[in-house]
Amino acid sequence: MKTMRRFCTAGLLALTAVSAAAQIVIGQTAGITGPVAASVNETIAGARLVIDQANAQGGINGEQIELVQMDDGFDVKRAGENGRVLIEEKKVVAMFLNRGTPHTQAIIPHLDKSGVALIAPSTGAMVLHKPLQKHVFNVRSSYQREAEKAVQHLHTVGIDRIAIVHASDSFGLDGLEGANNGFAKGKFKPVAVVPADREKPDYAAIVPALTKADPQAVLWIGSGSAVVDGVKALRAAGSAAQIVTLSNNASGGFIKQLGNASSGVIVTQVFPSERAMAQPMVKEAAALAKARGNLELSPAMLEGFAAGKVLVEALRRAGPKPTRAKVLVALESIRGFDLGGGMEVSYSPTDHSGIDFADLAIISDGRFKR
Repeated sequence: MKTMRRFCTAGLLALTAVSAAAQIVIGQTAGITGPVAASVNETIAGARLVIDQANAQGGINGEQIELVQMDDGFDVKRAGENGRVLIEEKKVVAMFLNRGTPHTQAIIPHLDKSGVALIAPSTGAMVLHKPLQKHVFNVRSSYQREAEKAVQHLHTVGIDRIAIVHASDSFGLDGLEGANNGFAKGKFKPVAVVPADREKPDYAAIVPALTKADPQAVLWIGSGSAVVDGVKALRAAGSAAQIVTLSNNASGGFIKQLGNASSGVIVTQVFPSERAMAQPMVKEAAALAKARGNLELSPAMLEGFAAGKVLVEALRRAGPKPTRAKVLVALESIRGFDLGGGMEVSYSPTDHSGIDFADLAIISDGRFKR
């Protein structure tokens, strides 16, 4: 897959050239390098399809959207500090499409202090949905919804010996809670629950714990290379267990990293199939991607595309010379905003949850198939 490497250098980047024209400055901190770089950069590429189209059509009320991006390397402390810099020093109107659950939690105090909206965090943690986070506006579905659906699917097809590996952070515990909801509804229990350090998983301990439990399937709640290396280690140990992971790994880069170990891996999805051309959102994204040089769509790109549509809609509603306060009011005015094909986003002063969609895809021949 072609990627948008020109958007992916470390440090502070202005993704559109600063010109004499007025700018609407939007901030982003994400792991452009590091363990989740593949999916992050695909998500950014999807968002750029919408942002660049809006700019090419004259911008928002005559103003160009400038996305100012900082690389946090998927490090929580760097994400929090980047958020502070973007909000306090770069004076962004809104934050956009950051990545990671604890990373988002590290940014929230800066959002709350300055009254800045965060649009479309690339995480499905329930803590960002309930209780309501005043300045966080979710677009994608929750990890709990995904994990519950994964367990229910396995149970439906007769797979009940399920082990869980989860990152030992707020993201992993959130996914574990969703999985436990699935077990409770099916009235059965996991054969093993194994925590894994987010940054340095101890596969020498994790893999033996899994093989000892002899599961039919392993739900691996982790990010990027941490899951890739774990799956490879498990296969090297002789396990043929069905592997399932969540949508944060739904990228072409994840498939490439897995290599020969990718076949048969199930990845939950929070948007329609990237090949469902009868779906209006997918058709629109594919047309814009083709115009950019035949970029191949991925689930991660569709997440970014949806995020970009919500961002642009909020800025349009905010009117000329949008301020932080105007963007917040505009976001909470969004009702039934159709991303395409009936996938609607609605917000209110008491609900910032976005859409509720979860599906499953299996990797076959180097692609996600449903």
